[in-house]
Amino acid sequence: MRVGLYGGSFDPVHVGHLLVAQAAREEVQLDKVIFVPAAQSPFKPDRKLSPDKIRVRMLRLALVGRTYCEIDTQELERGGISYTIDTVRKYKEQSAQAELFYLIGADHVGQLTKWRDAADLAALVEFVVIPRPGQVQQELPKGFRGRHLTGFPLGVSSSQIRERVRNGFPVDLLTGAPVAEAIRDNGLYLS
Repeated sequence: MRVGLYGGSFDPVHVGHLLVAQAAREEVQLDKVIFVPAAQSPFKPDRKLSPDKIRVRMLRLALVGRTYCEIDTQELERGGISYTIDTVRKYKEQSAQAELFYLIGADHVGQLTKWRDAADLAALVEFVVIPRPGQVQQELPKGFRGRHLTGFPLGVSSSQIRERVRNGFPVDLLTGAPVAEAIRDNGLYLS
């Protein structure tokens, strides 16, 4: 079993996330892509996230019909700062035979050596680097295994979507209609 773990705030989830999951599935031949919403990023400790239940609901809405995708809420259930190594170790305990891949944005490659228990993490997973349009491809640090995706680089981010909502602009095409409706219904990102 080849499993891709895709961590992030997903605040909100958008079409870029979905395209990444599809590209990773195709290029890395993943059996599953598991979205793992973070309770709190160690690199953005002051960022206030939307309520966990709403972020999970938006993920569920976005992933309808994508049978190769799952949601794992273990980081939300643990609470506090979310460390990738804790999640990866849990997967290794549950399914020692699974090949684990961890999807990360290209902008995080330079920080990998600063991640908690980085050497252990490097031994447990292969990284799948998500390209960012206009960004130069960085090599993974020494000791880290991985590859760069080639498909579907899309210049959209959750922060851009939050800004559009604050400014009263539509986001339906960026998030999908059900997620955009959930954003409106819950009054997210207005301030």
